[in-house]
Order: sequence, then structure tokens, then C-alpha cells
Amino acid sequence: MNGMSKHSLDARGLLCPIPVIRAQELARTLTAGDLVELVATDPGVMHDVPAWCRVHGHDVITSKEQDDEYLIQFKIGTG
Repeated sequence: MNGMSKHSLDARGLLCPIPVIRAQELARTLTAGDLVELVATDPGVMHDVPAWCRVHGHDVITSKEQDDEYLIQFKIGTG
């Protein structure tokens, strides 16, 4: 896991599918093993981001609701 880096993606105030599009744009610039923590206010991300991760080979580490925000941490895969 050498070289792994952690990235934050603030998608608060954005409605789906914009958070997923932003995640995709960020993921293109990262390498396998990098971690992304996405914060959003649209509850749709709790379904849309994990579905996007499955399609693209990324791994959801955690997803939770906290203080009216939705936090999803995922690891960039090789797919």
C-alpha cells in the first residue's frame, strides 16, 4: 500500500447524479489503493455511489449518515 493517498470530495448541496459525476472525475486522476471520502447532502448518494463503485471496481469502505450529511469512503480499484 505504498504511495496510497487520501482524498476528500465535498459534494454538499449537489443533487444526484452530480456527486457521482464528481467522484468519477476525481477517480480518473487517482491510482489503485487511493482512498476517497465523499461528503454529500443528497441521500441518493447512499445508493448511487456504491452502485457506481460496483460497476467500476472500487470498494466501499464505509457509508453512514451523520448530522444530515452522508459520508461514503471508498477505495479506488484497478477496474
